[in-house]
Amino acid sequence: MKIIDIIENKKKGKELTEQEIKFFIDGIMAGSIEDYQTSALLMAIYFNGMTIDETTWLTKYMVESGEILDLSDISNDIIDKHSTGGVGDKITLMFLPLAAAAGLYTAKLSGRGLGHTGGTIDKLESIPNFRTDLSIDEFKSKVKSNRTAIAAQTLSLAPADGKLYALRDVTSTVDIIPLIASSVVSKKIASGANHIILDVKYGSGAFLKTPEEAQKLSEIMVEVGKRLNRNICAVISSMDQPLGRAVGNSVEIQEVIEFLKGNMEPDLKEITYTLLNKAFEKTGKFSTKEESYNYLDELISSGKALEKFREIIDSQNGNSEVLDDYTKLPQASIKYEVKSNKDGFVKNIDALKIAKACKNLGAGREKKSDSIDYSAGIYLTQKYSEPVKEGETIAVIYTNKQEAIKDAEMLIKEAFDIAEDEQKEISLIYKIIN
Repeated sequence: MKIIDIIENKKKGKELTEQEIKFFIDGIMAGSIEDYQTSALLMAIYFNGMTIDETTWLTKYMVESGEILDLSDISNDIIDKHSTGGVGDKITLMFLPLAAAAGLYTAKLSGRGLGHTGGTIDKLESIPNFRTDLSIDEFKSKVKSNRTAIAAQTLSLAPADGKLYALRDVTSTVDIIPLIASSVVSKKIASGANHIILDVKYGSGAFLKTPEEAQKLSEIMVEVGKRLNRNICAVISSMDQPLGRAVGNSVEIQEVIEFLKGNMEPDLKEITYTLLNKAFEKTGKFSTKEESYNYLDELISSGKALEKFREIIDSQNGNSEVLDDYTKLPQASIKYEVKSNKDGFVKNIDALKIAKACKNLGAGREKKSDSIDYSAGIYLTQKYSEPVKEGETIAVIYTNKQEAIKDAEMLIKEAFDIAEDEQKEISLIYKIIN
């Protein structure tokens, strides 16, 4: 078998065999296939696509290219929740303590923020001394003792995906749905979960811009996961506007804490409770949405969810005093209020523009080696459908970069679409793929 023949077959639109895909992945890992050959095959896939069989085989051999976590000695019901990324997306940080307080086991390996999307690991590392660089043994031990743990993604899981992504990034072949699907699902399977819950975003602040694209990706990921013997589902949700009011790192941690204390923004509650309801369904804990939601409300009101978050922070060496005193979190030296230019009701807040403003303030990075300012962020004092008057504060900027404020203010004002008429209530959930 030769890689040139595999490239030729895909160039002509033929379906690759399982043996050809295995040969390709093995060659990448062994270094016997050159980068220019891999790039040629990626471009052929870009133009001719992949069948569900090809995507499944690709995912399977990407999983087998590295270490596979075995958590079966802990439970046969291990849950992993994954988001495709967005602006103000702090859902994981509410999901994990609530799931663990409910008695479920969750194992979560997450990434850092890149470009305009925030990273769960960055948010957690804004808590002083919080450790995310856990060894596999430490990670498993904490899942066993605390029912949950969260750590930075290890390079030993699905390493073929990392090699492929590096080339996709520089050859303009990132946006290939079968490759996105295999990338996400391979890492989730390698992470050891039996139940995988995907939160697939679409909109201005997401990688995918339309609900139709998100549905196509979701259907492929769910089908591939099922074929590889995982209990998997996808919740498709809108990311046209930021989630919650806080965008940044330490400011989002504050919003998470407030949520667990019962001060919930409706959009955060809708997504978090929907995902947890799917977790309860999959593990047989509850059969109805009403039961799930009432139980989650009780975990919040009783303080059990907040105490579980405290336990997670303590277990991973973080300073849990942040739960009671926000000054223990990184604090920006400058606080600047952005004012509205008109009266009306908030019709839309462009998530991408808010994300760009936040990144410019120091909260984001262009490349993985960049440092970030954990204290930088934006707090939206006005959200969708809320009334606003001219001269009223619509957002608060937190930064240590005086020179960045003017441009950030301009982006924030551009992001706010203020209409004369009152706005109707909307749901963020587009569809659930089981």
